[in-house]
Amino acid sequence: MLDVDAIDTYYGKSHILHDVSFEAGSDEVVALLGRNGVGKTTTMRSIIGLTPPRTGTIRFEGEVISGKSPPEIANRGIGYVPQDRGMFPELTVEKNLEMGLGTADRDDDVVRAIFDRFPRVEDRLDQKAGTLSGGEQQMVAMARALMRDPKLVLMDEPTEGLMPSLIPEIAGITRDIAESGYSIVVVEQNVELVLDIADRVYLMDNGRIHEQATPAELRENERTLQEYLGVGL
Repeated sequence: MLDVDAIDTYYGKSHILHDVSFEAGSDEVVALLGRNGVGKTTTMRSIIGLTPPRTGTIRFEGEVISGKSPPEIANRGIGYVPQDRGMFPELTVEKNLEMGLGTADRDDDVVRAIFDRFPRVEDRLDQKAGTLSGGEQQMVAMARALMRDPKLVLMDEPTEGLMPSLIPEIAGITRDIAESGYSIVVVEQNVELVLDIADRVYLMDNGRIHEQATPAELRENERTLQEYLGVGL
C-alpha cells in the first residue's frame, strides 16, 4: 500500500533523512522507533507532503504521491494525526472534525462509527477545541484523521505529552483502530504499545533506517532496544 523508496529530506540546508526506505502493506501496522530527533516525524511529514523529500519516491497504492500537496495526498486516502495534534483552538470540536473532510462529503455512517469509538468527542462537539484537555485534544485529532475513512493512517506520537492516567485510554483507542482494518504507520515512544500492535518495526537513528524486525524478535533481543532507544522491556 505504501512504498517509501530512498527519500532524502531537508529542512533548509540541514539534511535530515538519508536514503530512507520502508513499506507498509494492506491492513498492516508498521512502527518507526528511535530516540527523539532521529527523523521519525520528518518521515511522517515527508509522506503527507508537509516536508517533501528532495530525492527519492513515495508511492501509495502504486501511484507516486511525493511532490503532491498535502490535500491531494489526503484525498487519495491517507489520514494524519500530527505530533502537535494540530488543533484550531478557537473553533469548536465539530469544526475541527470538519477540517478532516477537506473537499470530501460527510458520510453519516463513518461519523457514527467515529463517535462510537470516541464518545467523549461527540459530547464536546460545541466546545472550543482550545478548552479541551490534552487527552481530549488527542482524541479529536485521531477522530479527525478518520473522517474520510482513509485507507492508511499516519499516527505521530499519539500518547506523547499526556497525563499518565490518560495513556492507557489513548493506547486502547490506538489498538482499536489498528484492529479495525486500517493500515497504519505509527511513531510512538511507548515501546510496549508498539510491540503490542505492530506487525513490523523499523529502527531509526541519525536520519536512517538501520534495522527491520518483528515485535517478537525485539522482545527476544533487548540489546537492540537499548541500542536504538536506550530502554529495555
